[in-house]
Amino acid sequence: MSVGEEVRAEQAEPQQSLGTSAARNLATTTKSVPQMQEISSRWLLRTLPWVQVQGGTYRVNRRLSYAVGDGRVTFVKTGDRVQVIPAELGELPVFREYEDPEVLGELAQRCQQREFAPGAVITSFGSQADEVFLLAHGRVEKIGTGPYGDDTVLGSLADGSYFGEQALLDPEAIWEYTTRAVTACTVLTLPRQDLEQVAERTDSLREHLQRLRAIPAQRTNNYGEAPIDLSAGHVGEAVLPGTYVDYEAAPREYELSVAQTVLRVHTRVADLYNQPMNQTEQQLRLTVEALKERQEHELINNREFGLLNNCEYDQRLQPHDGVPSPDDMDELLSRRRGSKLFLAHPRAISAFGRELNKRGLVPETIEMAGSRIPTWRGVPIFPCNKIPVSDARTTSIICMRTGEEEQGVVGLHQTGIPDEIEPSLSVRFMGISEQAIMSYLVSTYYSAAVLVPDALGILENVEIGRWQ
Repeated sequence: MSVGEEVRAEQAEPQQSLGTSAARNLATTTKSVPQMQEISSRWLLRTLPWVQVQGGTYRVNRRLSYAVGDGRVTFVKTGDRVQVIPAELGELPVFREYEDPEVLGELAQRCQQREFAPGAVITSFGSQADEVFLLAHGRVEKIGTGPYGDDTVLGSLADGSYFGEQALLDPEAIWEYTTRAVTACTVLTLPRQDLEQVAERTDSLREHLQRLRAIPAQRTNNYGEAPIDLSAGHVGEAVLPGTYVDYEAAPREYELSVAQTVLRVHTRVADLYNQPMNQTEQQLRLTVEALKERQEHELINNREFGLLNNCEYDQRLQPHDGVPSPDDMDELLSRRRGSKLFLAHPRAISAFGRELNKRGLVPETIEMAGSRIPTWRGVPIFPCNKIPVSDARTTSIICMRTGEEEQGVVGLHQTGIPDEIEPSLSVRFMGISEQAIMSYLVSTYYSAAVLVPDALGILENVEIGRWQ
């Protein structure tokens, strides 16, 4: 008998035992609850102190400070030509509160584009300052003289920054530092002569500039706040100064934001397929996880209250060599007292680890919630994948002080809302449709507030793709 005939003979014999495919229909399998790859550690939500906001609005009262109108300037790029958006000139102190679109448009047209190679000197210390520089792209270092006569880096500027704005108002202004291009830079310059030419035939701009020149310099402390007059070290019956603490007349208010969705579950599924797991509970669990992920994303990136968009520009630093070095992290810590935590994308933490390896440094770690967290100078560095990474493989590292008592960053929520299953998170039954589908409204309310500007700092434009 051939092999083929033997196989056919075996197949023709009647089956004597239960097949595995049929047996699986009756077997009780061991199974997991539904899994979800989107779930992350969400350290920001876990470490941020949460403040109860009754009434849905949180007002941050601050001591009066004099804003100088500093901000970032936005540009439009067409091919190799760069133009400043006219309204963005209002970010410069000299044009603050000036809103004539036609005049700003003409000034924007008069801005001259210039290119600088890496290492090129843009302005020199002591020379006449007669134009303002708008940095469209690249990184610039401000170079000053150290205590022993050598050059020292005073700070770095990146895309959207400007320098030399005092030249537009003061004909006698000189450069108090040298600026040097670290990378290839594209800048737009607006000469004072062009501004004066436009002002000569524009009454509104001429009056605006005259009003600015007539305003005496405001007395402030080192933080731009209205001073409190005090006397110390006196003897005898000296006349003591009188003072008061002035407050901001229009303090900022934060309204609670909301993330919501409607979960739909068919009654047939809820009735017949609830063993061994409750289908409705599992659907709600995964929906709540997704809402929390979105909540943390909004706390980082929201344009109104997100941390990345609410950091003051004088609290934003640029890495000295592009990569996140220990020196940059020290500089970030030095800008504020009592820093409680860093937040960084996991790839940024990896890049920082490579810099530590180059220097032979081993960071200390602490245990939190069963995880080993690296630290720098005793401050934990928590991973946060909600911090964006640009196409150029750059990202940001956030450092902050937290808590109301510390005048830090706080999370905002409201507990005690109807049908609450977690603080400030509710699930409301909305009824059953004619198609026998149950609906649940899942809502979470939240926001974040920076109580004083130095509570939050950011190391921007951190390179994470350099391996040399």
